[in-house]
Amino acid sequence: MPLPNEKGDYSFADYLTWSEDERWEIIDGIAYMQSAPSPVHQEISGGLFAQFYSYLLDKSCKVYHAPFCVKLITDAVKTNEEIKNVVEPDITIVCDRSKIDDKGYNGVPDMIVEIISPSSIKMDRLIKFNKYEKVGVKEYWIVEPEGKLVNVFILQEDKRYGRPDVYTEDDKVKVSIFPDLFINLKPIFDRIDL
Repeated sequence: MPLPNEKGDYSFADYLTWSEDERWEIIDGIAYMQSAPSPVHQEISGGLFAQFYSYLLDKSCKVYHAPFCVKLITDAVKTNEEIKNVVEPDITIVCDRSKIDDKGYNGVPDMIVEIISPSSIKMDRLIKFNKYEKVGVKEYWIVEPEGKLVNVFILQEDKRYGRPDVYTEDDKVKVSIFPDLFINLKPIFDRIDL
């Protein structure tokens, strides 16, 4: 079994051979190990997921929580060896259900939420931010548990993320991809002890 590391030219074919006991992501062929989420991370993720799930129950879009494999494919179907971007966002919303298979999602999600931890700041704010912007994720949230903040990035007409809208623990966040959805942050952040 190959041992992933930060050098090499890894693909989804390699990803499929790695231990399921470990969480890995591949961005531009570089493998990154994911740390286990903290209880605070899990509570925030669960609270957000519950609100998205309730809203989407009778709609065509679907919401998934980690671990959920997303192969960031922007063009024609590729072989496993050609797929060099594989991520496991904390929350993923997809509206093109035809791209879901038994391994996850094959394409660009409509929305992604990442909850940062001290070990994931560079990954979520820089590496994934740039990758999600480049492939065209319409809405990207970065949740900061420590400050009880949510930074919302919306893809603009120039295919770049504009300045973030920043929300605090007492706010309701308007979800741009759904005209009538507001996520209430208060019950999510009220439950966590930092």
